[in-house]
Amino acid sequence: MKKVVVSFSGGKDSMLALHRVIKNGFEVCGLITTVNSENKESWFHNISLKYLKELSDSLNIPLILIECSGEKYENSFENTLKNLKAQGIEGCVFGDIDIEDHKKWCTDRCVHSGVEAFFPLWQENREDLINEVIFLGYKAIIKKVNLKFLDESFLGKTLSKEIVEEIKLAGSDPCGENGEYHTFIYDGPLLTKKIEIKFSDIKSNDLSSFLNFI
Repeated sequence: MKKVVVSFSGGKDSMLALHRVIKNGFEVCGLITTVNSENKESWFHNISLKYLKELSDSLNIPLILIECSGEKYENSFENTLKNLKAQGIEGCVFGDIDIEDHKKWCTDRCVHSGVEAFFPLWQENREDLINEVIFLGYKAIIKKVNLKFLDESFLGKTLSKEIVEEIKLAGSDPCGENGEYHTFIYDGPLLTKKIEIKFSDIKSNDLSSFLNFI
């Protein structure tokens, strides 16, 4: 049994990676989430600490927060892994699918920290993976969209086969692996309690729009 942590955004891919390693007998000792030290939200997904902690509690897995600036992101991640190795952690699990640069970044962080990198979703069909998330019963709300690919009408929708088809018709990758959209899991088989989501409005910049969870 490997003692690992999971690089965890709270979204569908990291949840599926978590689901699989637990099924395969790994001992998951924590969920690593990087948080922007300025706005106190997760990097890339813009999830507040409140919802990250609620999800961690529902999963009964400790949340390991890495609060950092963009300049210190890489070093902060490595230092956290080094500290976890000293506590007996053997590896880190990632939900990356098929982008080589992403895999290299994750692998390099692990190599520099002396732990093993695991990629349980690697090189699998993107649409098959999103369908697996849905089939398993996970509920993933679309939290953020890249406006180059999807408009704001997708925000707040829970992924389903019908929504996946709408995403494809919009010309986007169904799994959002290229950053077309990001999700937050609020219910599913590993959760002991459904996360009740409330949001006040939509925030936007030149690149993206996202729900403002409250």
